[in-house]
Amino acid sequence: QVQLVESGGGVVQPGGSLRLSCAASGFTFSDYIMSWYRQGPGREREWVSTFGSLADAVKGRFSVSIDNAENMMYLHMNNLKPEDTAVYFCGARFWADTNYYWGQGTQVTVSS
Repeated sequence: QVQLVESGGGVVQPGGSLRLSCAASGFTFSDYIMSWYRQGPGREREWVSTFGSLADAVKGRFSVSIDNAENMMYLHMNNLKPEDTAVYFCGARFWADTNYYWGQGTQVTVSS
């Protein structure tokens, strides 16, 4: 079955960096569309990235890399801002489907 496990979250000061990881298993990685989403306190889940395309709020600060051999996806976050505080989720969608599979999320807190 599809499993997604995020890791790498933590507490960081404004301007700091983090790298989030998403370990995928139970499916053919290359057949799925992989995305990052986040949900800040009191906010709805919002899209961050799909296949390297980035939301305007993070463009120029975040980047995505994928290791197909290891079924891993990474979110590299630089120059973090307090408004980046959120639970970050890895999502996977089969290319012919509309439903996403989700991991449990990893908390990122940006605070001085």
